[in-house]
Amino acid sequence: MPENDPAGAAADHNEQDVVMAQRVAGGTTVVSLQGDIDALTAPTLSERLDALTACHRPDLVLDLRPVRFIDCAGLGVLCRTRNRTLARRGRLRLITESAAFRRILQVTGLADVFELHAQLPQLRAGAPYG
Repeated sequence: MPENDPAGAAADHNEQDVVMAQRVAGGTTVVSLQGDIDALTAPTLSERLDALTACHRPDLVLDLRPVRFIDCAGLGVLCRTRNRTLARRGRLRLITESAAFRRILQVTGLADVFELHAQLPQLRAGAPYG
């Protein structure tokens, strides 16, 4: 999220381009997101994250570093994912280096709601991140 400005959004913007990669390491699912998380992409992303948080004790890391824009619909998806994860006694971590995103969280009162990290945790096969 280098710039939280939708002006640079591509005209061919679609919901399929938000999830860049997904992998499982040591019981933790790491999902790298990219592009814009907004009203257009939120429904599909929410469905995908709902599936990942449907199990008991989900352990989910969302890498937001390649995300260039997030709006209130995107924040809603993150909040829903957090609530589903906590309801199932799991863990959600957000990876971001964006000062703009951290400011958005602060302004919206969500700064203390999410577990934020600047870098991906070291994940080893067979050993969950702790």
